[in-house]
Amino acid sequence: MRLGVLDIGSNTVHLLIADVRPGGRPLGRTSTRTVLRLMRYLEPDGSISDEGVAALVAAVTEAVAVARTENVVELLATATSAVREAANGADVIARIEAALGQELQVLGGESEARFTFLAVRRWFGWSAGQILLFDIGGGSLEVAAGGDELPDLAASVPLGAGRMTVQFLSDDPPGEAAVEQLREHARETLRPVARDVRDAPRPDHVVGSSKAIRSLAKLAGYPVPGWSGIERMTLPRAALGSWIPRLARLPASARQELPGITADRTFQIVAGAVVLHEAMRVFDVDELEVSPWALREGVLLRYIESLSWSAPPA
Repeated sequence: MRLGVLDIGSNTVHLLIADVRPGGRPLGRTSTRTVLRLMRYLEPDGSISDEGVAALVAAVTEAVAVARTENVVELLATATSAVREAANGADVIARIEAALGQELQVLGGESEARFTFLAVRRWFGWSAGQILLFDIGGGSLEVAAGGDELPDLAASVPLGAGRMTVQFLSDDPPGEAAVEQLREHARETLRPVARDVRDAPRPDHVVGSSKAIRSLAKLAGYPVPGWSGIERMTLPRAALGSWIPRLARLPASARQELPGITADRTFQIVAGAVVLHEAMRVFDVDELEVSPWALREGVLLRYIESLSWSAPPA
């Protein structure tokens, strides 16, 4: 069966198409995305502008066309924080559903964390033990921790790279004072979550899963010995911290010349780096491992699991 997962996030509209079977591992076929950076379309009242809604609907329409061309049997469409929190969210959702021709699943922050944690657990396996997860999107940062498929703790805080760029780092380049303000804000926002995590068992693996974290790992991390490729990258806090002043001094146009920093991440990568560095500091993490699987894979895996349980016996 060929399935599609359409992730309508704060930064991109991303379509993942995979061939699946009950009890099997999903085999990715196509991955396409449209960069939107919806935070730049936010009005002072918190609504998404008409231009932003039009861009969003166009991206969804294009993704639906790709899904049809690829003979997708079922499209699992989800939206996250940018749509969820917009002042005109109900109207935006109705417009998206009209473009989709089906219902849109709008995920709460904790649901995002749980789906992503499931994907990371499946990627690392049961033998990984206790996992602490960080996932940085455009609008929010998800934190989850636990030793099973579903986390014992799942939290979402409004520290996404796009949101923090608009709120704190709107100048290009942003300057040291603005970076320090973001550091303090991130630290204070994360402390209550960190207190809850301190009561949990110490993690065997600390994992980062998002495009922003993968980009930062390519910039400041290194491959796990014996492995190659982004699937087994490690990102040390010290190395990440040393890059932040350099990133903040460069204009966005120059950042895409750096390893791992793609054109769609140039504006947000400084905020993403600062938020991740402060998360690692507040949670007392020296280094983290990178997971190539995240929210889209989690949604896909949960659906496959439902097929497994409902499939008739052979």
